[in-house]
Amino acid sequence: MSEGGLGAPERHPIPWQDPEFYDEEKLDAELRRQFDICHGCRRCHNLCDSFPLLFDLIDEAKSMELDTVASKDFKPVVDACTLCDMCFMTKCPYVPPHEFNLDVPHLMLRYRAVELKKGDVGFVSKQISKTDRNGKLAGAVAPLSNWATRTGNSLTRPAMQAVAGIDRNAALPKFHGKTLTARARSGGPDVNREAPGYGRKAVVYATCFVNYNDPEMGADALEVLARNGVETEVLHPSCCGMPKLEHGDIAGVAANAKQVAAIFKPWIDNGYDVVALTPSCSLMLKFEWPLILPGDDDIRLLSQATQDISQYIVDISKNEGLANGMKPLDGGVTVHLACHARAQNMGQKAVELLRLIPDAAVEVIERCSGHGGSWGIMKDNFETGIKIGRPVARKALENNMKYVVSECPLAGLHILQGMERIAGTDDTPRPVPVRAPHPVQLLAQAYRNTGK
Repeated sequence: MSEGGLGAPERHPIPWQDPEFYDEEKLDAELRRQFDICHGCRRCHNLCDSFPLLFDLIDEAKSMELDTVASKDFKPVVDACTLCDMCFMTKCPYVPPHEFNLDVPHLMLRYRAVELKKGDVGFVSKQISKTDRNGKLAGAVAPLSNWATRTGNSLTRPAMQAVAGIDRNAALPKFHGKTLTARARSGGPDVNREAPGYGRKAVVYATCFVNYNDPEMGADALEVLARNGVETEVLHPSCCGMPKLEHGDIAGVAANAKQVAAIFKPWIDNGYDVVALTPSCSLMLKFEWPLILPGDDDIRLLSQATQDISQYIVDISKNEGLANGMKPLDGGVTVHLACHARAQNMGQKAVELLRLIPDAAVEVIERCSGHGGSWGIMKDNFETGIKIGRPVARKALENNMKYVVSECPLAGLHILQGMERIAGTDDTPRPVPVRAPHPVQLLAQAYRNTGK
């Protein structure tokens, strides 16, 4: 047996269709087995709130060991996990192929799947996870939706907090009446036939967030791809299922995966690459879906064909080369590397992307923003998320760059809120950007030869 290893982490398929997966006694035994190893190591103490909660629980127990910790007290530890995968991918020396076989994120997922099966997942959590439905309904009345969800709305936000548990101070994404898929149907940018990458074809997975909440980001990505000779089609059959995964609805994720994979298959068979516009969604397509449905050939095909948007553009630059025409930006960039981008084990593609811009001054922050998807907007978690993300916000302020960007749009919103709080207490406050775009949007800006 070796301590850690140099091999890449391996993940086992999730046996969610096995009745033993939901056996509470066996779940408790596995929780105690893995938590005991974590207790003896404590390497992940600074990643998120789950591990400090676990270690405090043990340290305050009578024996200062797990044998005097009640199983019911594990729930706050599980609830604090955001499924970021950073413990598995970057910290833990005992993940497979090590014989200790630790996978804390998937253990937390199993706990939540048991909760769901027992009926212990709340109504609000289930409704928040229906992102396609929510996007369509809110987008149909976008001005009203955005007014109601605006931070500082003293009429609606206290009511949302009281009824739905969504923190009144948490910034929420805006909705748009015209989705990215609707924009694409009405016409897209002309493909540059002179570009070195001309001949590439990509079907772009719009993702819920970009489709309903930030279609401008999608339009910028399509503009960059067209400028570099890539013929594109935009599809959004359904959500990737990440919000459902957060609440243990593995069957719901599997249903979405089958639907999306079946629709994408003909495009892949016709030579199209698949490009996902947000890292959480590309993580699902590339890694989580094959672990949930390991025997599905369509899922395997889609996984192998999928790249994150930053990864795809960097790939063009390294193989065919990018089209000419970019001009320097009018300021430096602080780039936050999102956890779900890091979990794809593909390298710092957002950084590589930004350094393709002439004379780009890029500062990198590789640490959790503290948001964690729907977890970070809830009253019980928002202030904890702000605390976890404070080092990121502080570093972004210290960098004092004109632009702050993140591949994760929710992380970007959260970082800006953290920056605003710190700036408001500084003796010499520094300016906080009004938005945190995706890195590809700065590439689009560089091609437009404007600093606006």
